[in-house]
Amino acid sequence: MKKNIHPKLKKTVIKCACGAEIETKSIIENISVEICSKCHPFFTGKQKFVDTGGRVGRFQRRFGLPAKTES
Repeated sequence: MKKNIHPKLKKTVIKCACGAEIETKSIIENISVEICSKCHPFFTGKQKFVDTGGRVGRFQRRFGLPAKTES
């Protein structure tokens, strides 16, 4: 194997927008993400609709689906 071709791993912290911090190793320092496993709807069981320009409502009206609200 060739020497000195692999990047160096450093201890880093991944910071989520929800405030969660995860310590890991990476070649990049101080990573920030918008969503993590602590706030993702799949893991939390809470469903969130991000409605941009009424698209969700328009889709629901088109296909006759009942409007869902966040609970």
